[in-house]
Amino acid sequence: MFSILHGLALPVVCFIWFFAAMTGMGFAQHPDDKREPVPLEEYPLYDLVVRDKFLTSQTTMVVIERLTVARMKKHEREYLSRESLEDQEVFENELPPVLLDDFLFKLKAPSRLDGKFNFGVPYRFVRDGMSEEPEVSLAPIPASDRRHIQAPRSTIGVLRFSRVGFTRREDQALVYVEEERLDGTGGGFLVWLHRRGKVWTIADTEVLWAMQPGE
Repeated sequence: MFSILHGLALPVVCFIWFFAAMTGMGFAQHPDDKREPVPLEEYPLYDLVVRDKFLTSQTTMVVIERLTVARMKKHEREYLSRESLEDQEVFENELPPVLLDDFLFKLKAPSRLDGKFNFGVPYRFVRDGMSEEPEVSLAPIPASDRRHIQAPRSTIGVLRFSRVGFTRREDQALVYVEEERLDGTGGGFLVWLHRRGKVWTIADTEVLWAMQPGE
């Protein structure tokens, strides 16, 4: 190995050793980082949903799953399919077909959420429930030695989002969000949003599933 490196130019040798050192220290790219990122225009709607549905005056941290929801199944039941939504008569089956089409199309594969949230409370990401290095809004959070998230009562999450579906005019939107709490409770919500001018508001919300303690 030394004889091979000896014949290379010094800058090349330095780069090889630097790359090897960075990889060994855990800086190698995570496979999920290659997934398609969520477009910037979807984050203001996530922010609106988080502020309206989850934040309280006691909230000090929000925990978010890094990848968006691609499929949603609880107790062997598929909740985010056209057939299931129609059978449940979600929003009395009044969703515009083009809105539902775009929403379902974006469920085909997970996308990557980045640090673009702006709902006013520090947040951090997890991957499959396992803690990442802290990445927060507003203020840094001390790194924990524990790999699993141990959240106080003031912590919201883990929140999992779908991609946001839009009508062609982008005056209506549809997004799924679920919260999984440490006590085993939680729920999944489908949120229908309308836009007037430049202002988005939540028009209606449907509870698709809920988990009670012991279930």
